[in-house]
Amino acid sequence: MARRRTTRALALLPALALATAAAAGCAESTTAGGGTADGGVEVIKAGFLTTCTHMDYKPFQFHDQGKIVGFDVDLVDAIAKDMGLQQEIVDTPFEGIQSGEDLNTRRCDVAAAAMSITPAREENFDFSDPYFDATQALLVKKGQPIRSLGDLRGKKLGVQLSTTGETYANDNKGANGYEVVQFEDLPLSVTAVQTGQVDAAINDNSVLADFVKNNPEVEITTEFTTGDQYGIGMATGNTALKDRVNAALKKLKDNGEYDKIYEKWFGKKPE
Repeated sequence: MARRRTTRALALLPALALATAAAAGCAESTTAGGGTADGGVEVIKAGFLTTCTHMDYKPFQFHDQGKIVGFDVDLVDAIAKDMGLQQEIVDTPFEGIQSGEDLNTRRCDVAAAAMSITPAREENFDFSDPYFDATQALLVKKGQPIRSLGDLRGKKLGVQLSTTGETYANDNKGANGYEVVQFEDLPLSVTAVQTGQVDAAINDNSVLADFVKNNPEVEITTEFTTGDQYGIGMATGNTALKDRVNAALKKLKDNGEYDKIYEKWFGKKPE
């Protein structure tokens, strides 16, 4: 989402774990179920880099023919491979990620969920170096005269719960006089625009642009520069893992692998 969240009163759903990517090496067991990556970084499951995420957020992480795929998936696959591990994905409510609970209780080693780096989240867990730039965009039915938040006065604006889009919408609600309507996930919010339940929806420009490709009855009419940058989350104080992930990210950018993954999912190289 930029995926960004505030609070969400949800019961934790059963975890869906899927192994992705091929292992580049073996992990050495240290404790029951635990292990180490290349370089001695501890992981919670021998042989795997366990990743918390939240579906579906196409093209970053989503289900496709029984598999979990996407930009974040491929990127963390590559990071895990560099560490001598496979990636294993746990699909979990975003509140458990952004609150830091899933990371700090060692449910997952990392969290990769198109998640914007924010001061509030940095109080709950640590972030890697930024790996993706994002901004917010406005989705409306094609032909509607909505080109700004001001055009929504007296109307309804859909937001995804606990995202930076929701924060941006609420911060500007008073000045523009619209009603904010919350949705649990991205698919529900964009469907609400299609069906007329809301007049517009706000979310990250990349995910909305991907949705518009296959849904010509809607369009993006404006974007809002917010300076969002995505980061990979890790438990507070896990400096060894943070340094190892940052080193892998740098290597992928230096050797061109990051550009290949980016072009695969967005049709162009990063600017």
